[in-house]
Amino acid sequence: MKKPTRLFDLMQFQADNKPLPDAIAAKVNGRWQTYSSQEVLTKAEEVAAGLYRLGIRRGDKVAIISMNRPEWNFLDLGIQMLGAASVPIYPTAPTDDYKFILNHAEVKMAFCGTKAIYDRIKIAAQDAKLLKEIYTFDQIPDTHFWQDILKPQGDSKNSEINRLREQVKSEDLASIIYTSGTTGTPKGVLLSHNNILSNVLGVHEVIPSHSLKRALSFLPLCHVFERTVNYFYQYSGIAIYYAESIETISENLKEVKPQVFVSVPRLLEKIYVKITSKGAELTGLKRKLFDWSMDIGLKYEPDQPSSIMTNLQIELARKLVFSKWQEALGGNVQLIVSGGSALQPRLARIFGAAGLRIIEGYGLTESSPVITCNRPNDFRIGTVGIPLPGVQVKIADEEGYPSGEGEILAKGPNIMQCYFKNPEATKEVIDPDGWLHTGDIGKMIDGRFLKITDRKKEMFKTSGGKYVAPLALESKFKESPYIDNLMVTGENQKFPSAIILPDFQALKEWARQNGIGQLDNSALVNNDKVNQLISDEIQRLNKTFGQWEQVKKFKIIADEWTSERGELTPKLSLKRRVLTAKYKEIIEGLYK
Repeated sequence: MKKPTRLFDLMQFQADNKPLPDAIAAKVNGRWQTYSSQEVLTKAEEVAAGLYRLGIRRGDKVAIISMNRPEWNFLDLGIQMLGAASVPIYPTAPTDDYKFILNHAEVKMAFCGTKAIYDRIKIAAQDAKLLKEIYTFDQIPDTHFWQDILKPQGDSKNSEINRLREQVKSEDLASIIYTSGTTGTPKGVLLSHNNILSNVLGVHEVIPSHSLKRALSFLPLCHVFERTVNYFYQYSGIAIYYAESIETISENLKEVKPQVFVSVPRLLEKIYVKITSKGAELTGLKRKLFDWSMDIGLKYEPDQPSSIMTNLQIELARKLVFSKWQEALGGNVQLIVSGGSALQPRLARIFGAAGLRIIEGYGLTESSPVITCNRPNDFRIGTVGIPLPGVQVKIADEEGYPSGEGEILAKGPNIMQCYFKNPEATKEVIDPDGWLHTGDIGKMIDGRFLKITDRKKEMFKTSGGKYVAPLALESKFKESPYIDNLMVTGENQKFPSAIILPDFQALKEWARQNGIGQLDNSALVNNDKVNQLISDEIQRLNKTFGQWEQVKKFKIIADEWTSERGELTPKLSLKRRVLTAKYKEIIEGLYK
């Protein structure tokens, strides 16, 4: 088959060149149900025929609101074959977002996963003027079941769908993806087949995939990151197994035994904490070996040449301790891809020491999403890598930033068409020369590797006129095993302060070892010794920053921040405006 030019060509390419018996798999009633490459294509064609029969035509919009499951792919590919566009929506999005997106995108039909999602969509649909029907992937009484549209149509169906497929061009709209955004109303990003496909082919060019046979997928397909990776798997002939939920990832890794998976740093941090907390329970010689291995691992530089002695120590640590890390992830992991937010350098070091290579990438929904990525054998810890083939990156010269540091601009075939019905916002981010203004601040390392230093809109000035980059501080402070999340604040104040969410699992183990006893979360955050521990951690990590940047005061809280409550975006970034309003009194108290 010729090189793919539309997204639905990727699965056809797989069927023709690398047919798999388990192209897509998911657990149903406790057993893995698999679909071959050809079965996926057949289902997608049946979906396309069914949607066409129900009135969906070229340019129409169809929403998908569901956790990851094979039906997501069947709908996605079927919609594309008609020249229509999918509108993926986060299952956990607020009902107000549902209402806005269904109307703004002019959605004509919606498919959702479960009854809980259906109940919320039904409420939102009361104000959706163009929405005709809601179908569900789970069979629910008194609802339209998605398989009802899959009535075979015979040869006439196949010829009609083939005719419609041939009319779809690479520049046609494939999807409208609404940005979660840390502030304001969601914006609909228009991505063509070529936008996303150029990203898939670029990633395939720089990430060797011949030894990767299976992937475990658990980040939401409604986000462009996992979705583009999903297409990469299809093109590379990698079987996709969907995790049952975030809670079952550990179990599913052991069942699927993947060679690759994609994650966000928060989940990798949780894996790290889980493993280290078990190590803290060891005693005697086993504890000494564990501590020695961790010390070696945290000093390891996998992106730099190592001495013979370092290599010997790493090999010994892998045999004695780190082999358990590989077992915990299924035993076969060769590659972990991290994106969505900054990866702690210590995680890259310790996982690398364990033989688990993490490569970090960077991008936006508006760039389909990858702009840069590290390569498995060409990377720098603390950076987000090298621009993809065909993608240009430059750093804008701006006042207020150090030399060589400024807003990151990107240009290439992966840059979105525009924001849907929002020409003003489009002009704000794409200049007349076609450069996407990312809103992120960065600099180039060794002239090749991009390093993100902050978000342009999140930087603030102290009352002394000094710029502070909160993202850099937050990223550094999360290196502490006792800090799970935090928000640095201090606009127009004398110094930065922080609201801190501790890692209660690590904190309770520390309390046990230090004779404080079994305290609940509220008691822990108010304990003097715990506050001194966090203060010591802040002081230790403050040393890497200038005097004006250092956090001088903090408040530990016993809350939990979630995307469901609107405190985090779906990809777990802070919604600063929401959090600042929520903790207004606490923040004011820090400056009294």
